[in-house]
Amino acid sequence: MNETVKPSVLDDEEFHAAAESVLREGETVADLIDRSARAEVEYRREEADFIARGLAAREHMARTGISYTTDEVLGMMREIRDEARAKAVKSR
Repeated sequence: MNETVKPSVLDDEEFHAAAESVLREGETVADLIDRSARAEVEYRREEADFIARGLAAREHMARTGISYTTDEVLGMMREIRDEARAKAVKSR
């Protein structure tokens, strides 16, 4: 898949000028577009993983009947945090 694709935004003079106006030292519009596309791909992967975990949790809850309220989850997280802080203080 060595197909070179020219993003249509490069043909948009107004966008191209706007992109050039925010470039950092030594950066090109192509660099900006490349970095942006890579960031979007990573975001979409993380989003898909997040949704998959949510669906799995929903299925687990439906299967087991076990669920937790927001307050219960936050309480458990606070306990974990407090234990970690206490352990860090002891190790000093």
